[in-house]
Amino acid sequence: MQTRISLLLLLTITVACTQKPKTVIAPWVAYDESAEIVFCANNEAQNMRYKQIQSKILDKNELWKNIADQISNFSEEDYQSLKPLIFEQDIPSIQSQINSGKLSYEKLTQWYLYRIVKFENDKDKMLNAIVAINPNAVKEARIKDKNRSANDHPIYGMPVLLKDNVDAAGMPTTAGTHFLRNNKASDSYIVERMKEKGAIILGKTNLSEWANFLFRGGPNGFSAVGGQTLNPYGRKIFDTGGSSSGSGAAIAANYAAAAVGTETSGSILSPSSNNSLMGLKPTVGLLSRSGIVPLSSTLDTPGPMTRNIIDNAIFLSAMTGEDPADQATKDNPKDKKYFEDLKSGTLEGLRFGAYKNLLRDSIYKLTLDKLTDLGAIIIEVEPETVDFSGFSDLLSADMKIDLPNYLDAHASADIKLRSMKEIVVYNNEDTLVRIPYGQVIFQAASEIEMSNDSLDQLRNRLHAEGVRYFEIPMVANDLDAILTINNRGAGFAAAAKYPCLTIPMGYRENGQPAGLTFIARPFEEDKLLKMGYAFEQATKMRITPALYK
Repeated sequence: MQTRISLLLLLTITVACTQKPKTVIAPWVAYDESAEIVFCANNEAQNMRYKQIQSKILDKNELWKNIADQISNFSEEDYQSLKPLIFEQDIPSIQSQINSGKLSYEKLTQWYLYRIVKFENDKDKMLNAIVAINPNAVKEARIKDKNRSANDHPIYGMPVLLKDNVDAAGMPTTAGTHFLRNNKASDSYIVERMKEKGAIILGKTNLSEWANFLFRGGPNGFSAVGGQTLNPYGRKIFDTGGSSSGSGAAIAANYAAAAVGTETSGSILSPSSNNSLMGLKPTVGLLSRSGIVPLSSTLDTPGPMTRNIIDNAIFLSAMTGEDPADQATKDNPKDKKYFEDLKSGTLEGLRFGAYKNLLRDSIYKLTLDKLTDLGAIIIEVEPETVDFSGFSDLLSADMKIDLPNYLDAHASADIKLRSMKEIVVYNNEDTLVRIPYGQVIFQAASEIEMSNDSLDQLRNRLHAEGVRYFEIPMVANDLDAILTINNRGAGFAAAAKYPCLTIPMGYRENGQPAGLTFIARPFEEDKLLKMGYAFEQATKMRITPALYK
């Protein structure tokens, strides 16, 4: 038997020599993290100096209860034998294995659940990436096995994870906050669309609390509910990126087929590039925001985070739809199968703008040379000077309106507070547990006063400046897309509402991932995915994190 026994890993026990081994999950025991905190205090990056790693709120053993019965008949032997069929495989390959009879949706779901516990129940490997588990995931998978159809969407039967600001029935939606720790809501619009097409919601991922709009100077990936998310490429060494930190870490570690992230300004691009993933920030309005805890209704959007481009296209197509409750989606593209024509994508003859101030980055420069070798035309451009004053005021003013609206429409009946000022007071009742890094950003947002006319004027000005930032070089040079690094320029793309796709382009000398980010015009997701697919297939830069192979 291949089982390796340790204090915090799964224990697989043979109950009888003629019976299949039965899996029992060892209880999680909180550990003394003081030495780790001291180690992190010496990190050169201020935002990597952790005050806390383990959650003071989430009971991991409650998570494991939701997994235990679902994998009781699934052993380490099963895990190892199925690993070649699932680990690092794209969705079409997994579907092919299911069609061949070598795999089922039930076994696929159990494999991911087993893997989550295998790593998240080990204090030396846990990423604090998972904050909730669907207790019915395997049951739903069995139903998927019985009801398969030749016309199923490729997402059918695939276990996916949701950032914990996305509502899903049967699991709390907390936004990482103590205040919402017991918030139960019905399915968000995008979850309804995914379920219609057969996706299995496996669980929820940790995030930077309140979508990274809480404190200043602290780490990405921290929430009161989930604790500190860690980067699988360098635990306690590399930034996870924020705010979709748990989605980034979980997919990099192969905890699900795909994950939903959300972005206001960089919150998909940052964790995707930091975790060597493909992350798509769609055009604002392509995907509904109903049932998602908001930061800014002007800029917010969900989006797919995956290990490859075809899965990204499949997942994007599974979430689209026009939502009557979200006016931004009115007349948006619907029912597009972004995954069907990816192979026609090419870089030959495409014209890309490269910012001159980024050329000092050796990986970026090398990547541009590769693009040239692949037939692309690179035009060096200077970043435009734009007036971006008031950007944080826009977020603050929007959140002050949008958060109470979400709470009115979606929050559990026992959640009584509505205003940000009330939540500030609530957090101050126990700062050690609820806001260990403070709440200076959230509090400042709660105090902002802006008339509707002033807010509209600010929205319009920032949108115009964001568009101008990209359109001046794009029009002047007839560009197909702009190329940046990681989430640089994310704020301009957010204001312009332009879609962005980040793809692994290599690793720093210390092993830290770096992403190449393509920025195009509104509703050009199909174009981005095709050029992204061509780049991915030509370079194949993504490497699995060593500790999670």
